[in-house]
Amino acid sequence: MRIAFIGDIVGRPGRKIIKENLPKLKEQFEIDFVIANGENASHGFGLTIKNCDELLKCGIDCITGGNHTFDKKKDMYVLLDTKPVLRPDNYPDGVIGSGLRVFDVKQKDESVEKLAVLNLMGQFGMPTCENPFNWGTKAIENLQNDGIKNIFVDFHAEATSEKRTAFMMFKEKISGFCGTHTHVGTDDLQIVDGCAYLTDIGLTGCRDNVIGIDKKIPIEKAVTGIGGHFEVPNACKAILQIMVIDIEDGKATNSFKIKKLCDRADLVITEAWND
Repeated sequence: MRIAFIGDIVGRPGRKIIKENLPKLKEQFEIDFVIANGENASHGFGLTIKNCDELLKCGIDCITGGNHTFDKKKDMYVLLDTKPVLRPDNYPDGVIGSGLRVFDVKQKDESVEKLAVLNLMGQFGMPTCENPFNWGTKAIENLQNDGIKNIFVDFHAEATSEKRTAFMMFKEKISGFCGTHTHVGTDDLQIVDGCAYLTDIGLTGCRDNVIGIDKKIPIEKAVTGIGGHFEVPNACKAILQIMVIDIEDGKATNSFKIKKLCDRADLVITEAWND
């Protein structure tokens, strides 16, 4: 099974570069299933029904979330009930939706394997949520008890230490782990104990501003201490970032990261090291 994960999609530029490139990249690299973090896909804050449908039509199979999941609350209530859209699983009991889903993935040889996608949210600087380390441990144990071997985790967190700690706890029981939220990619793609790991995949969207946002307001806030409304530029230099994982019997056997820049024809590909 070959799966792919796309980093935090930020606004129209992120959606545009996905639309222009994902279908052919799926075909070129023979990707069976695509997961993407979409909590910033609608003008940087939340996800609308319209934009969700747009992303699913591009070839994304599952959309995960984070602290901005409920910014477009009315739309998200519908999406969580009707589409392959997840919110962090460790939101308190009573919150609509789920952060865990098991998919039947059809591969090139027509065989079907099950893949579990688990979306968790860290604690530092995040909304109220249950302890992700304890919650994730129980969720993964339940999946194993159900015979699910192929498990991917999107850990949405501010602190890199939280992501690394969770990985160290889960790595022998899951197939892949990728951090999201900071919009800044890290250079530590690796495979450890059969689990592909990346602390943060980075954004898919504008690469020539401030984490996908027009630079004007962040600079004003840095200089004066007075903030404003963040805007996602309609035109910019965009980047698409994808983590690809090959999984056999629940273990990652290979992983690499693809970077597609809107103004370059070639791809930047980074291979994981095996620890």
